[in-house]
Amino acid sequence: MDQLVIGGRSLQSRLFIGTGKYSADTLIPEIVKKSGSEVITVALRRIDFNSPTGNVMDHIPSGMQLLPNTSGARNAQEAIRIARLAKAAGCGNWIKIEVISDNKYLLPDGYETIKATEVLAGEGFVVLPYISPDLMVAKQLVEVGAAAVMPLGAPIGSNRGLKTKELLRILIEEIALPVIVDAGIGKPSDACEAMEMGAAACLLNTAIASANQPELMAEAFGMAVAAGRKAYLAGLGRSEKYASSSSPLTGFLHSSISENPI
Repeated sequence: MDQLVIGGRSLQSRLFIGTGKYSADTLIPEIVKKSGSEVITVALRRIDFNSPTGNVMDHIPSGMQLLPNTSGARNAQEAIRIARLAKAAGCGNWIKIEVISDNKYLLPDGYETIKATEVLAGEGFVVLPYISPDLMVAKQLVEVGAAAVMPLGAPIGSNRGLKTKELLRILIEEIALPVIVDAGIGKPSDACEAMEMGAAACLLNTAIASANQPELMAEAFGMAVAAGRKAYLAGLGRSEKYASSSSPLTGFLHSSISENPI
């Protein structure tokens, strides 16, 4: 059975989804069902544990692996604080580290991400850091105890696809941890391509939430991720410079046929 194992949990689905940008949180259960996802990320700042209604957590199906994120953190100290609050609030010990001080491009701060990861991994968190696809940053995250690395495919929320494809390929080849492509994926074909390259999983939100029919798009992404993974496991056929017939071009007519035409 081809399973993804992170933090001791085995996952059948390699599609991770988010909870933001939907027209209503009530869509989330159907999105989960259609996508087949088992991991869902949520910003702690969106959770109001004192509110009897209107809480996003009320719409997340039981059994889902919660992946709280530190969205809004500008440095390691803030990310660590948010992670500890999430755990204390009952969200478990998985945490997606997002440290972003750049307000224009929303690119992650690698140095602060490494610092936060080291502290939280030391405290027993299953840390999944969001990063730019920088090999040296990824290697340091491995050293300090990250459970996976989550490089961006394009700027977050852009739906622009795999603009960092060659850098992602390097991480997939060099990092001995699951590489989960996170941010920028806009189409099911983008997710499929990432999986064909050998990515362990894909995390996306905007591409589903902004679709005209989010539930149908969630199903499409689930199928695309599964197809891409199967293609990777099967081994893609080699690329040829020139045309190459898939059937023989000679020897298919017996000489007796040409000698005795009808």
